[in-house]
Amino acid sequence: MFTGIVEELGEVTAVEDLGDAARFRLRGPVVTEGARHGDSIAVNGVCLTVVEHDGEEFTADVMAETLERSSLGVLTAGSRVNLERPTAVGARLGGHIVQGHVDGTGAILERTPSEHWEIVKISLPAPLARYVVEKGSITVDGISLTVVEAGAEHFTVSLIPTTLALTTLGIKQPGDPVNLEVDVVAKYVERLLGDRAPGADR
Repeated sequence: MFTGIVEELGEVTAVEDLGDAARFRLRGPVVTEGARHGDSIAVNGVCLTVVEHDGEEFTADVMAETLERSSLGVLTAGSRVNLERPTAVGARLGGHIVQGHVDGTGAILERTPSEHWEIVKISLPAPLARYVVEKGSITVDGISLTVVEAGAEHFTVSLIPTTLALTTLGIKQPGDPVNLEVDVVAKYVERLLGDRAPGADR
């Protein structure tokens, strides 16, 4: 489990095409400290497994389905990525519960800067709109954010200078894709209430 509090802005150093998968090599001195084979690291909000670890770099295999259902498929050597290790038991939950299971992708639509923050509008796939509410939580490229405005086809978030400086949302431009993970609690509530709907099997 993750919390959506990005630990560092890492970099893709190589991408190897494996046919029905890809092997990514990534640099991240913070998240690789103490890393071992089999550990999990979230890369732009996608939970990946460490295959090899060498100094400040690690490799992870990404299956075709993940490449197709997330924005990882557009990454190339030199791409910057958000990195986070799983939260430790007993640690503070600084963001919200994040699984690292991407529900869909959106795209940056607009950026509106102001003196102390920036409003970013992001497109929202129709099937995910019901899970996104004003003042609720959403994960964008692995970043736990609060929804400012929730529409049928988009939502907005307000980014503070720290988020702009230390994550990919500080450098992404209109048209760039982002990974989205909605609040898992909302999905469980929907499933439970659905089972109680008239005519539902009991």
